[in-house]
Amino acid sequence: MVRAGVVPGRRIALYIGIGLLVAVLLCLLVVAVFGLSRVFTGALAGVVAGGAVLVALFARDAIVLTDGAIYLRTPWRETPLDWERVVAGRFTLDDRERWSLALDLAGGDEQHGELVLLSIPPVAGPVSGAYDLRKREQVNEIREMLRRKKIPVTLLPEIAAALSTHWKIAPPTR
Repeated sequence: MVRAGVVPGRRIALYIGIGLLVAVLLCLLVVAVFGLSRVFTGALAGVVAGGAVLVALFARDAIVLTDGAIYLRTPWRETPLDWERVVAGRFTLDDRERWSLALDLAGGDEQHGELVLLSIPPVAGPVSGAYDLRKREQVNEIREMLRRKKIPVTLLPEIAAALSTHWKIAPPTR
């Protein structure tokens, strides 16, 4: 099982709004029940609860690749997607000059007929922190899953060179 996925901006805004709403409501509830002298306690409880809600929402929002199917998960639903719909994979530059690893799909109602699994800033040096290490692991896990499923992946030459040079991820051999 491989977890991937990019949370769209609209859902990020929705999740932040829900987290803020929970924080404000809990603060107001504590103040209403215990009085104005408990504003700090209410604010602290609200921030903790709002943060917990945010963590739960973002943790549930993912694309999960399994051997049986691809699952598109949001906090409210889980939609399976059959591997038979996957035509190919590509690792290219997206519209924000980030590297995007996406699956091209046949049929369905996905935007642009693709499913974006990963979007990372261009690799310019060796792994330098936890973020880079996690993204490198994700690229390796996704690459291995696509190789097992025999899905062809197109890589731009500069992306392949940077991954090979800096992250020591060799391009696939065929």
